Amino acid sequence: MKHVVVVAHPAAESFTMALTRTYTAELEQLGHSQRTYDLYRMGFNPVLGAQELLPITTDRSASPDVMKAQDDIRAAAAVTLIYPLWWLSMPAMMKGYVDRVFARGFAYESHEGIVRGLLTGKKAVLMTVSGAPLPLLVKSGNWNAVQVLQDTHVLRSTGFELLEHLHFDEIVPNLSNVVADRCMARIRDCAREHFPA
Repeated sequence: MKHVVVVAHPAAESFTMALTRTYTAELEQLGHSQRTYDLYRMGFNPVLGAQELLPITTDRSASPDVMKAQDDIRAAAAVTLIYPLWWLSMPAMMKGYVDRVFARGFAYESHEGIVRGLLTGKKAVLMTVSGAPLPLLVKSGNWNAVQVLQDTHVLRSTGFELLEHLHFDEIVPNLSNVVADRCMARIRDCAREHFPA
């Protein structure tokens, strides 16, 4: 099975990037192929230009970086997004990727306010990281906001079957090796559960 894994974190040695390396290694160990879009290291341009808002026609096509990303998604059976929650949302780099790549005509159509996803038949996994404890986010109602925007509006509305939103909470500087190892085990379990060999 082909996978696209998209990750956004500015620090190459961050916990988020360690999760990504563990997950992609597990996918490959299971016999899958994957292409990682490390948005910061590849210098992805997150800025949506005015021209990109126009419908794609024979006179105007998407820019080469967006066309490549869309071609990779077309060829993949599964897409995984991995990022930290900053202000309860995705980093601007990931938001720019979503804005530019999950474009009208590729990821969805909209007529009279009704959205129809065009990426049906594809699976998705969402992995997020926060310093805040998940029970606190749930109690405050903030977790519901995260799920509505990111799980439902971004992924399900474009047609993906969301297999799991795996969240790692209380991830703080100087995280103990025991906690980090437990998290890495969870991410390997996620790959094995949803994408067995």
